[in-house]
Amino acid sequence: MTSSSSATLNYCFRCSNIQSLRNPPRNPPSSSLFRSPSRTRVSYLPQIRASSISTKLEEVPAFQVVEDKGIVGKAQWKAAIDFKWIRDNKEAVAANIKCRKSNANLKRVLELYEMYLNQQKEVDRNRAERNLVASMMKGKKEPAEAQKLIEQGKMLKEEAVSLENDLLRMMDELQMEAQCIPNMTHPDVPIGPEDCAVTSKTVGSPREFNFPIKDHVQLGKDLDLIDFDAAAKVSGSKFYYLKNEAVLLEAGLINWTLSELMKRGFTAITTPEIVRSSAVEKCGFQPRGENTQVYSIEGTDQCLIGTAEIPVGGIHMDSILAESSLPLKYVAYSHCFRTEAGAAGSATRGLYRVHQFSKVELFILCKPDDSEKYHEELVRIEEELFSSLGLHFKILDMASEDLGAPAYRKYDIEAWMPGLGRYGEISSASNCTDYQSRRLGIRFRPSEPASANPKKGRSSLASPQFVHTLNATACAVPRMIISLLENNQQEDGSVTIPEPLRPYLGGLAAITHKSL
Repeated sequence: MTSSSSATLNYCFRCSNIQSLRNPPRNPPSSSLFRSPSRTRVSYLPQIRASSISTKLEEVPAFQVVEDKGIVGKAQWKAAIDFKWIRDNKEAVAANIKCRKSNANLKRVLELYEMYLNQQKEVDRNRAERNLVASMMKGKKEPAEAQKLIEQGKMLKEEAVSLENDLLRMMDELQMEAQCIPNMTHPDVPIGPEDCAVTSKTVGSPREFNFPIKDHVQLGKDLDLIDFDAAAKVSGSKFYYLKNEAVLLEAGLINWTLSELMKRGFTAITTPEIVRSSAVEKCGFQPRGENTQVYSIEGTDQCLIGTAEIPVGGIHMDSILAESSLPLKYVAYSHCFRTEAGAAGSATRGLYRVHQFSKVELFILCKPDDSEKYHEELVRIEEELFSSLGLHFKILDMASEDLGAPAYRKYDIEAWMPGLGRYGEISSASNCTDYQSRRLGIRFRPSEPASANPKKGRSSLASPQFVHTLNATACAVPRMIISLLENNQQEDGSVTIPEPLRPYLGGLAAITHKSL
């Protein structure tokens, strides 16, 4: 294949974020994990609920935005944003933008919305005048009077084209600006940067070693499990080959995780690993300038996925689900691809931060009133999985500035990695409320009728509502391999396999040095 015909990978720099402006229930669950820690927090985010809207989502053709020339491009897709709610609750939205260190321009959104409303009035005025002229032309008229009405109608029609084109341009710019506003924030989320995160729970304790320990890089080399050097020659830095028992360990981790989640009622799926750019954006992944984490395929509208959350979120895109079908729970296995732009240093050594890896992801769609309950369930599942493997870890309630744009609240789990001498993130669980569903167009219809005695010509069906979505990492394979190798190393250089995994590795109990 020649270089001109091959699809080359490039970074995806689109910036699209929709505001989710409908918060879940105000009262957090009573579980100690989700109870507010005793430390004092600064909180200036009033809890305001917005009524759900049923704006139809539709995709429209995209063209590039050239900001340096002052040209505003058409929004690639439209999201169900409640602009009136933003205007009526601008103080809360502004405080939320500030606490999350977002670059969203609320002032511009409000200006554009006011301009849009005024332009809509002009369109309505023009339409009324055209209807009036049309009604006046009925019946017999003097030639001069008829000609005057014809000319007037022609002028109004030309004006209508101009007014409606301006209205569409205003809506496109309004969409693009409003999509940069992040989700609202749970009132118990710590305000500030990443180091303001609060430890909600600690599980286990660090293992004490009575011999010099190795990190996973050295263990992988000594036991002939990982080859970074060969991968660097073939693919570049941050790639790797898994070998021998490490291959079995990866497969065993994936199969064990899928099996455990299927027992808990999750539907197992594999996903496409190339998706449309719009699907990436609708799930709220915001490329941040040069630090984008998304690979895009040049000459197409497609990207490589960084997580199965994206293709799973798209399964029910632009659909109305029956209330009885909720919750929908998925456990998805996929490969993931991330640029890891800007990542360097000893903290990213070895398998900790790589461009390609296997991952098992959890994804739930549920009714709005249930999302906090399922957020708690996801964290509990993660805790059960990692505890059964004998890991020592802590659960962190992440601070506002560390939340991705879609997350209303996020918990990270960091495991102790003795070879690296620090805790490292192995999982996260996020409640995205209706942020993603408003972009993806995923709604459900309540089973209760809107009215027992609907008016004539009106449907008795209740209006559709947006679902809430949640996601969590069940098993990020490279991070799990780090944790298992470093925590289970023995003085003779071997590594024991946790008992729950052994049936999935053909009964293998330990990884030992290879015989010469």
